[in-house]
Amino acid sequence: MSATAPASHGPGHPHAADQGKRDFLKLVSGAAAAIGVGAIAWPLIDSMNPSADVLALSSVEVDLTPVPAGQGITVAWRGKPVFVRHRTEKEIKEAQDVKLSELIEPQPDSERVKAGHDQWIVVIGICTHLGCIPLGNKPTDPRGDWGGWFCPCHGSQYDTSGRVRHGPAPLNLYLPQYAFESDSKIKIG
Repeated sequence: MSATAPASHGPGHPHAADQGKRDFLKLVSGAAAAIGVGAIAWPLIDSMNPSADVLALSSVEVDLTPVPAGQGITVAWRGKPVFVRHRTEKEIKEAQDVKLSELIEPQPDSERVKAGHDQWIVVIGICTHLGCIPLGNKPTDPRGDWGGWFCPCHGSQYDTSGRVRHGPAPLNLYLPQYAFESDSKIKIG
C-alpha cells in the first residue's frame, strides 16, 4: 500500500481565493463592530463628564475685606464648607511657637498658610475623624482649648492653624488649593 499525499491547493485554486475573502470579511466585520461599539459608548462616557454648572463651582472667589481680625467666614466649595479665618497677631504667634513634638500630625504653621499672608488660614471645615463640621468660625462658637475649632461630636480640637491638638481626629484639617489674587481676595480651587 502506498500512502498518497493530499492534494495541495495552490494560489490559483478556488478554495484558496475563498479563504482570502473570508479573512478579509472577518477583518472588515470586526472593524465595523469596533467602530459601532465606540459610537454607542462615546455618548454614554461623555455624559459622565461634569456639567457646566458643576464646573462653574469648581472654584470660588472670596472677598476678605469684611472679615475682621479674630473672626472667620464659611464659604461653600465643591459642596464642602471652607473656613477662612483672619487671625490676630496673638493667634499667629501662638501657632508659630508650637513645638512640633506636641502635635498629633506635626506640621509647622508656615506650611499651612501662604507666605506673606500668614494672617489668613484657609481650611476645609470637615473634622478628620468622622466628617462632622467643627464649630469655631462664628464669634459665639466654642473654639476649644487652642482657640481654633472644636468638633462637638467626639471632642476633637484644632488650633488656629487647623492642626489637630486633642481628641480622636487623626489628621489636621485639610487645606484646599487656593491662591491670593490680591491682598483682599482669594480664589479657592
